[in-house]
Amino acid sequence: MVKDYYETLEINRNATDAEIKKAYRRLALKFHPSSNREPGCTDKFSQLGEAYDVLSDPQKKATYDKFGEEGLKGGIPPEFGRDGAWSSKYVYHGNPDKTFRQFFGGDNPFADFYTNDVPLQFGGLQPGVVKTQDSPIERDLHLSLDDLFHGCTKKIKISRRIMNEDGYTSSIKDKILSINVKPGWKEGTRIIFSKEGDQGPNSIPADIVFIVRQKSHPMFVRQLNDLIYKAQISLEMALTGFSVDVETLDGRLLNIPISDLVHPTYKKVVTGEGMPLSQDASQRGNLIITFDIQFPDKLSAERKHLIKQALK
Repeated sequence: MVKDYYETLEINRNATDAEIKKAYRRLALKFHPSSNREPGCTDKFSQLGEAYDVLSDPQKKATYDKFGEEGLKGGIPPEFGRDGAWSSKYVYHGNPDKTFRQFFGGDNPFADFYTNDVPLQFGGLQPGVVKTQDSPIERDLHLSLDDLFHGCTKKIKISRRIMNEDGYTSSIKDKILSINVKPGWKEGTRIIFSKEGDQGPNSIPADIVFIVRQKSHPMFVRQLNDLIYKAQISLEMALTGFSVDVETLDGRLLNIPISDLVHPTYKKVVTGEGMPLSQDASQRGNLIITFDIQFPDKLSAERKHLIKQALK
């Protein structure tokens, strides 16, 4: 059956490019199988795609206007191609959805399109409905104190649903997200990857949010930008003085003399030996040394007497 592309688009042969586009827009929306379930709509939608594919291309249109469908699809001698005619044999790709997407733009042609000519009912999407973003997907990011002291890069593989080119089906794809951990980040720091969640036909992908969770450390307890170190000492050391050796997170050994009498609430503050500040890594918090005084389990009568004499 010989096709009349102009008749298919319900326009005359003198139609301008703008009129061709307007006609295709109106009819493609009207006969799209997702909005029109009447018999024959699928064939009609395919015919509209082929008609627009030809008439929207100047070379194909010139060949069709001069030689008809037979010349367009059968090919014409090269010498007739001087006036812009299509000299190769034309074969429609057979995917009207592809033509539709290329016309409206984007992977999902229904997502942001609205017209007063034809009510949209695609997949339940109503006229004027604004796409909403899915709720954020939150995941814990467990980091060691060393990671947060020095900074590091963490690479995390996620699996997300991606819409295929047809705009209707989807598939699962893996993606690597890279997180550049800055020195001094605190517990609860949120790292947001915008719109990296699952894709859907009528929604905006969710943000993926990683929340920093600090692992425990065998030597230090973190308190904001300060590091707390607990030293175990004897009663004798608490009363007579001593020094504490502390290995820092960057591998240095600090020797800190304690000349004061040490009681259970005593703290020694070493300035600038804590965690780096996230806003300025050259600045640091403090190292705070607390003490766990080990009292003797028992004392002989002689030692008790000596202690009484020493404390008088």
